[in-house]
Amino acid sequence: MTQHYLQGTTENELMWFQRRSFLQAAAAWTAAGSLGAAHAQARGNIVELVGDATVNGQRLTPQQSIQTGDEIVTGPRSTLIFVIGNSAFHVRQNSNLMVERGPSLNAVSLLRLLTGAVVSVWGKGSTRQIMTPTLTAGIRGTGVYTEVPANQGGRSYFCNCYGVVDLAAGPDRELSEATHHQAFWGEVPIAGASSLTPARMLNHTDEELEYLARLVGQRTAWQIAGKKGSQTGGYDY
Repeated sequence: MTQHYLQGTTENELMWFQRRSFLQAAAAWTAAGSLGAAHAQARGNIVELVGDATVNGQRLTPQQSIQTGDEIVTGPRSTLIFVIGNSAFHVRQNSNLMVERGPSLNAVSLLRLLTGAVVSVWGKGSTRQIMTPTLTAGIRGTGVYTEVPANQGGRSYFCNCYGVVDLAAGPDRELSEATHHQAFWGEVPIAGASSLTPARMLNHTDEELEYLARLVGQRTAWQIAGKKGSQTGGYDY
């Protein structure tokens, strides 16, 4: 298991890829031909739904599809894994996000996370964005983890797990190039203080990224290289 640190979450929440229900759902999704077959067979793009979630205010069922333009809310002890285009998403419990439409129905141009957390793997394509209350990330083909912790005034956590990401928080800008986790806090702007500060790897694992990548026929940077580099984020205490 990847070395990681927990903050405001439990180990069980990170072990979703070990659940029998997910393994069965992922195997069925892959065997059925993933997203292309889902369109051809008029079936949904939800790989797994545990607990309660709503889309545009209506209760979500596993047979439905999530489309660009939808607002997603997950409840306590809930998790949602779905695929849009060549990207895969795992939405954690108590999350509120929007997936905004790109050049086509199956292309996400912007993922707007208001609260909660999402692990996402993005296939290659034009620059897309992830936005939180305090941080904007311009991404290409990459794997990332984004979290807006509760009761921290909009402070955001972002980890570029692998790939190239253009980060902005307040007046600060940074180009992140990572092969094995480079993490940051997006802080509420305060005069004289940095709005983009180094962080350590929190609340996610290599294995989560690997399973999401597999859903869309991809591999992580460390799987392609055959080895894992050191984590390049700093430490926050």
